[in-house]
Amino acid sequence: MKVNFTKQFLIKCQLPAKGRVYFQDTQEKGLSISITSNGVITFFVRKRVNGKDERIHLGRFPELSIENARKQALAVKADVAKGIDPNEEKKRLRQEITFGEMFHEFMERYSKKFKKSWEYDDREVKRFLSHFFRRKACQINKIEILELHEKIGHESGLYQANRLLERIRAIYNKAIEWGWQGSNPTKGIKKFKEKSRQRFLRKDEMPRFFKALAEEPNDTIRDYIILSLVTGARKSNVLAMQWEEVNFSLSEWHIKETKNGEPHVIPLTGPAIEILQERRNVSQSPFVFPGQGKTGHLVDPKKSWKRILKQADIADLRIHDLRRTLGSWMGAVGATTAIIGKTLAHKSVEATKVYERIDIDPVREFITLANDAIFKAAYEQKDVPRANVSYLS
Repeated sequence: MKVNFTKQFLIKCQLPAKGRVYFQDTQEKGLSISITSNGVITFFVRKRVNGKDERIHLGRFPELSIENARKQALAVKADVAKGIDPNEEKKRLRQEITFGEMFHEFMERYSKKFKKSWEYDDREVKRFLSHFFRRKACQINKIEILELHEKIGHESGLYQANRLLERIRAIYNKAIEWGWQGSNPTKGIKKFKEKSRQRFLRKDEMPRFFKALAEEPNDTIRDYIILSLVTGARKSNVLAMQWEEVNFSLSEWHIKETKNGEPHVIPLTGPAIEILQERRNVSQSPFVFPGQGKTGHLVDPKKSWKRILKQADIADLRIHDLRRTLGSWMGAVGATTAIIGKTLAHKSVEATKVYERIDIDPVREFITLANDAIFKAAYEQKDVPRANVSYLS
C-alpha cells in the first residue's frame, strides 16, 4: 500500500495482529517501511542490484526520522545506479579498521621503532584524538580534521595544532603505504604559518636566573639546567645522558645519536666538567640525571622549571631556549654561523659540508668564551647568591 509517510501516520498506524505489514512512500519512490506486531517500524529500500532483488535496511523510526530516511533512500538509489551494492558496502564498512587500530599499528610498526619522539606521538594523539579511536578510519573526513586543527590552534596554540596535524597525516600515510585502500583526510589542509622563535636569556635576565638557580633545592634539576645551558645540547639528549658517553680525559661528551639520527661530539668546558665530576662521585646509576620512572632517567622537569622562572621573574622561556641562548651568546663573542651550527648539531644540505671541515678545538674555544660571558653577566650584580659549588661562583 502506498501512503504519504508522516510522523502522525507512523505513530497512529494500526499494528498487525501478527507478522508484518508493509507500506511504500508516495514522496520518495522506493522507500518502504515494515511494521511488526510489536510496533517496530523499519525503513528500507528494495532495489535490484547486480541481478538480485535486495532489501537495503536504512534504520528504525523514530531514531531515523522520515526526512533523513528519504535522504538515505535517495543516496542508496544513486549508489545502485553507479553499480555499488549498499549491502556489500555496509559489510565492508563493518570490516574496516578503526582509527584507534590504525594508530596502534602506526605506533608498533613505525613510531616506536624509528622515532626518538615516539612517546610524544603516543601522548599527544591520545590527548587530542581519543574521540576518534572507535570511529572507522575511512569515515573521518577533511572537514572534521580542519575544524579540529582550528580549534586546537585557538585553544592550545598554532605550534601544537600543526604538530598534531602532522601526526594525523603520518598515521594515514603509513596506513596507505601498508596497503589500506582509503584516502588521507588531511590532504589539502595547510598548517598555520609559524613564526621562528627568537627567545633566549638576555643579559639583564642572567642575574635573576642564576639567583633562582642558586636557591633551587633540587641539585639534580639545578645541574641539569646548567648543563643544558653550557653545552647547548637538545633536551632529550641531556635528560638521557649516560656516563659511558662522557670522556673525562678528553673533556668530551659523545652522543650516540641526535635528533638528526647521527652521532655528535660536544666539548665539555669547565662548568660542565665540574658538574659531571661531582655527580659521578656520588652516582650509582648509568644515567647522569637518574629518575624514578620506567626510563630510569629524569623525564621532563616542567614543575621545577616553572618554579625557577617564577622565582627569577622571567616569562615565556622554555628549556629549549637555553640551547638558543648558548648559540646567541656564541655569536655575540664572535663565533661564525658554521661554528654555532657545529656546536648545536644543526643539519642542512649546505651547512653539513661546512661543519665536516670544522675541528672541535675552535668549537671548544667559542663555547668557553660564551660560557664565560654568561657567568660574567650572571654575577655582575653583587647580591646574586652563590651555591657552594664553584661553577656558580
